Amino acid sequence: QVQLVESGGGLVQTGGSLRLSCVASRRTFSNYVMGWFRQAPGNESVFVAAISRGGTTTRYADSVKARFTISRDNAKNTVYLQMNSLKPEDTAVYYCAADQRGAGVVVTKKGDFGSWGQGTQVTVSS
Repeated sequence: QVQLVESGGGLVQTGGSLRLSCVASRRTFSNYVMGWFRQAPGNESVFVAAISRGGTTTRYADSVKARFTISRDNAKNTVYLQMNSLKPEDTAVYYCAADQRGAGVVVTKKGDFGSWGQGTQVTVSS
């Protein structure tokens, strides 16, 4: 298990940008696949993006491709989600997730992740 703390959420207008950050407590952060999920009011949480241990492999939900970018800095135990061209339908609580996996592996299902952050609210106004 690893403790995760998200930050960077807020209120932004349609077309704006935000960068979310997630800091992990473990010095073995580089052993973890990292992911972002989001949950809109009344909906289940859904996959947004994930990145492999070394950052060489990424996966995105179709709804955010070409607008969101996931990246990581293993020296800082941090994963980022750069969100551009935001839309009202991006409004949700965004959660960071982690799971220890082998090199080059990326997982995208909720059940694949063993550690979760507390979430950060992103609201996009129209």
